[in-house]
Amino acid sequence: MMRTTRMMLAVMLTAMVCTEVAAQGFGFQRESFPEGSYSPVTNVNRNGYPRVLSDGSVMFRTKAPEAKLVQIDLCGTKYDMQRAEDGTWTVTTKPQVPGFHYYFMVVDGVSVSDPASQTFYGCGKWSSAIEIAEKGTDDFEVQDVPHGEVRTVHYYSKVDESWRPLMVYTPVGYNESQQAYPVVYIQHGGGEDHRGWMEQGRTAQIMDNLIAAGKAVPMIVVSANSNVRSRNGGFGGGYSWQGMQSFRSELIENVIPFVEKNYRVKQDRKSRAMCGLSMGGGQSFYIGLRSPEVFANVGVFSTGMFGGIQGASNFDLEAEVPGMLTNTKTFNGQLDVFFVSCGEQDPRIEYTRNIVKKMRDGGVEVKFNSYPGDHEWQVWRKSLHEFAQYLFK
Repeated sequence: MMRTTRMMLAVMLTAMVCTEVAAQGFGFQRESFPEGSYSPVTNVNRNGYPRVLSDGSVMFRTKAPEAKLVQIDLCGTKYDMQRAEDGTWTVTTKPQVPGFHYYFMVVDGVSVSDPASQTFYGCGKWSSAIEIAEKGTDDFEVQDVPHGEVRTVHYYSKVDESWRPLMVYTPVGYNESQQAYPVVYIQHGGGEDHRGWMEQGRTAQIMDNLIAAGKAVPMIVVSANSNVRSRNGGFGGGYSWQGMQSFRSELIENVIPFVEKNYRVKQDRKSRAMCGLSMGGGQSFYIGLRSPEVFANVGVFSTGMFGGIQGASNFDLEAEVPGMLTNTKTFNGQLDVFFVSCGEQDPRIEYTRNIVKKMRDGGVEVKFNSYPGDHEWQVWRKSLHEFAQYLFK
């Protein structure tokens, strides 16, 4: 009975908000927005709510006359909305940092996606999101430059024993040319999947703009779903070499052979890169650095395995990547690019800085950068933007 009631509440809220959005879109209701506010690109209706105010705070509004309590859950902070006599609920959040933020609407205790927002697969489910604009990030937007393509294709996984999706970015000119291209295998974080980098991460926009400006060489980018169920029924994962084995098999035995069979790509180690964010950063660290016969370029963005998350402490570089500190000359010689990044407000930042210092003190050649922001997509977009400019040159 409780489950049925919650489902009915979610359906009622969706219907009410959709009706309001449709009415605005067809001109039945004219809005008066706060001066200086703008509609984020993540809105379904660009003439509706949410609205980003001039100080970066966000004003939400919805109509739910039968609800007793409506909240906005934005990045883990809940804001109680205030009800007007006509059943309209509003709230303004505190100022938000620029970037992409997941959020939910909570109606009488039921967490639902906001029908006024586009939805994205994040937090382990379909989530609403809001984009807070940042000056100086034009490379993350569609520009008047030649555009590549993003395709969704399927391959058969012998690890998962099922058909699985890949999203593949091919640069402008790929269809007309006969040349072979280098490839980046890019990994999402926990609670996300293969769509993350192409949708939330804006990979195509970043690559199109960098290539058009001559800042990056034309390359293919492959985004796989690393949530792999192994043959024994368990999911591969965990911040350990052993925990990476299911996805390592998936990537090296299934994904890469599929790409090299179906796309014109260079098939030598120096023409392959692996990178990823958070969970995908851990995968890139272990799989990329411990598979030098496969990858000569590795990018690790915002991983928690160095510390800053529960269960991560006392990270032993030599034990995790044998030879990194005891045979450093060979380790360095196997890599063309080794890049690490993290957000400056991310709980992982000091641990990341410390491990990079240990690497450098030991003679490891590693590039490092940090960017304003927490554990979120604006940091990861900037990480890809920088990493891509180092590759295959």
